[in-house]
Amino acid sequence: MHVMSGVTLCLSVFGAVRLFSLPWLYSLLAGLGLCMVWRGSWKFIHVAVCTIKRDLMCLVAILKVRLSMYRNLRNRSTIPALFAQKVTLHPDKPALIYEATGEVWSFRELQERCHAVAHWALAQGWAEGDVVALYMESHPLVVALWLGLAMIGVEAALINHNLRQHSLLHCVRVSGARAMVFGTEMKEAVSEVKDSLQPDMVLFSSGEKHDEEDLHSLQVQNLDSLLDGSPKHPPQYTLKKDFNDKLFYIYTSGTTGMPKAAVVVHSRYFRIAAFGFHSFGLCHDDIIYNCLPLYHSAGTIMGVGQCLLFGLTVVVRRKFSASRFWDDCVKYNCTVIQYIGEICRYLLAQPVRSSEAHHQVRVAYGNGLRPSVWEEFVQRFRIRRVGEFYGATECNCSLLNIDGKVGACGFNSRILPTFYPIRLVRVQENGELLRDSQGLCIPCLPAEPGMLVGRINDTDPLRRFDGYVDKDSTNRKIAHNVFKMGDSAYVSGDILVMDEYGYMYFRDRSGDTFRWRGENVSTTEVEGVLSRLLGHTVVAVYGVSVPGVEGKAGMAAIAHAGGQFDLNAFLIAVQKALPSYARPVFLRLMPSVDTTGTFKIQKTRLQREEYKPQDSSENIYFLNSRGGRYEAVTDELYDDIMEGRVCL
Repeated sequence: MHVMSGVTLCLSVFGAVRLFSLPWLYSLLAGLGLCMVWRGSWKFIHVAVCTIKRDLMCLVAILKVRLSMYRNLRNRSTIPALFAQKVTLHPDKPALIYEATGEVWSFRELQERCHAVAHWALAQGWAEGDVVALYMESHPLVVALWLGLAMIGVEAALINHNLRQHSLLHCVRVSGARAMVFGTEMKEAVSEVKDSLQPDMVLFSSGEKHDEEDLHSLQVQNLDSLLDGSPKHPPQYTLKKDFNDKLFYIYTSGTTGMPKAAVVVHSRYFRIAAFGFHSFGLCHDDIIYNCLPLYHSAGTIMGVGQCLLFGLTVVVRRKFSASRFWDDCVKYNCTVIQYIGEICRYLLAQPVRSSEAHHQVRVAYGNGLRPSVWEEFVQRFRIRRVGEFYGATECNCSLLNIDGKVGACGFNSRILPTFYPIRLVRVQENGELLRDSQGLCIPCLPAEPGMLVGRINDTDPLRRFDGYVDKDSTNRKIAHNVFKMGDSAYVSGDILVMDEYGYMYFRDRSGDTFRWRGENVSTTEVEGVLSRLLGHTVVAVYGVSVPGVEGKAGMAAIAHAGGQFDLNAFLIAVQKALPSYARPVFLRLMPSVDTTGTFKIQKTRLQREEYKPQDSSENIYFLNSRGGRYEAVTDELYDDIMEGRVCL
C-alpha cells in the first residue's frame, strides 16, 4: 500500500509535467524521486501516506494560479482589464450588493461607475503614479474609486477609517497623496487635521448628508455630483502599467510603530484572490457575505477580488453586526462568509436564532479562527468547509489550510519541504534570527516554535516581495543568508510551530505587539499618542490576558506623581486620538515606570502583575465600555473580570 501511494504520487506529478511542460516541474519530479529512494524510512512513508492527498490538492491549486499568472504576465494584464473580461461574460449579473440600502450594482453598472471615476480623475489632471487617499467606511463606491483610478494608472491609498489625528496625518503624508476622498461620516475627523495637510491637497467628499455650508468652509468638492456628470463610457486612455506595476497601497496595523503603506501590485492582488478561489472550493455562482473593512486586504482582495476576477457576487456590509449576521446571510442567499477569529467568537456569544439554522452558507474562509472555538463554530452553524489562511498583505510566505485541519493556519509539505521555499527558523530572545557557525539561519524541528520566513525571488510573481513605500521599512523586513549564502528572505515577525505532518500553527508575534478585536495594536504607536496627550509623560503600553477572551486587552502604565488625574477628560481625548481597538482597557497610575539606563521602558514586571491591585500608592482602572467611563479596579471587580462576569 505504501509503495502504491508513492507510485500514485509519482504518476500524478509526471502527468502534470507532461501536461504543462514547465521546467520547474521537472525539478519537482526529480526531487520527489530522490525523496522516495533516499528517505524511505517507515516514519517518512507514514507521513507521506497521511499527507499525500493534501499536498496534491495544494499542488493543483498552485498549478492553476501559477499558469494563470504567467499568462497574465505575458499579456501584460491588469486588474481593470481582467475585470472587463468578466463584465463581458455576464454584464447584468449582480456584482456588489450594499447591505445598508439594499442597492445592487450589476457588473455593467460597476464598470460604468469605474469609467466615471477614470474620467473625473483625468479631468483633475492626474497622471500615472499619482496617489489619491481614500478615507471612507465600507461601501461599493470604495471599489469603484480604486478600480476606476487604476484604469488610468492612479494609485489609491486605502486608509483605515478608524484612524484619527496624528495617525491619520501620517498615513496621508507617507502615501504622497495629491488628493483625499472621504465619506461624509468622516467629516469631523478630516476637519481636525485639515490645517495640517499639504497646502495643495484637494479634498472631495461623498455621502448622503452633504452640508454645502460645511463643504464650503472646508474647501471640499462634492464628489457625488462630479461623478454624476462624468461620462460612463471607457476613457480614451492607453494604460502604460502592466501586471507587476503598482495597483494601490494598503496600510499595516502598525506592528513596529506607525502604520506602513504596503505596496500592492496587480500580480499580488491576483495571486491572493486566486489562491482563495482555487483553494477553498469557491464557485462562480457563489454569493459572499463580506463584513470586513474594505481598507484591509481581507475585505478588498480576498473578498471583493472574487467578484472582480472570478465573477462572484459580494454583499458589502458597512460594519460588522453579530446580531444581524445570519439574518443577512439568509436575506441575500449567501453561500460563503468571510471571518476573522473575533467574528466567530462574537457569533458564538449570540443567543440562538432561527436564521442560523436556515442559511445556505457552506464555506467560511478567513484567518485567526482558534482551536478553542473552531469546532463549536463549525458544529453550531453547520459550516461544511473552513478555509483558514495566514498571510500579511505584503508577505511572500502565505499559508493555506486546504483540508480543514482544526487549528492549523496552513502547512508546508514534509514530502518536498523545499518545493515551497518557506521555513521556520530559530530566534533569540531579543527577536533576532539565530545563526549557525556558517552564518546561516537554523531551521526548526517539528514542535519547535520559530520565525516564519520566505525566500525572495524577484523574477517569480509568487516569491517577490514588493515591500512598503518607505524603503527603510522594506529593508528591515529582509534578512540575508537565510536558506543559503547570498540569498534574501522576507521575515514575517510571527512565531509559528509545525507538527510532524507539516501543519503550521500560529503562536505569537515577536516583540510586544498584541492583537485585540481582530487588529494588531502597536504598543509603540499607542505609547506615543498617550504620552503626547499627557504632556510627554512616561507611558508603558502592553497587552494583558483576560480569561475567556481572545487576544490581549491593552493596558497602559502611566507615570503619575500624584494629584488629580481627570479620567473623563483622558477618555475623551483617547477616543478622539485612537481607534477603538487601540484604546487602553486598563490603566495603571503609578509614581514611576521602570526604565533601563538608556531610558527604554521595562514591561516585564508590569505584564506579569497585569491588572490586579498591587499597593496603595497605585491606582488601577478598568474601561467600562457600556458605562463609557474608567472605574477603579477593586478586589470585587477584579474577581468579576476573572470570572467572566464583566463584559469587555
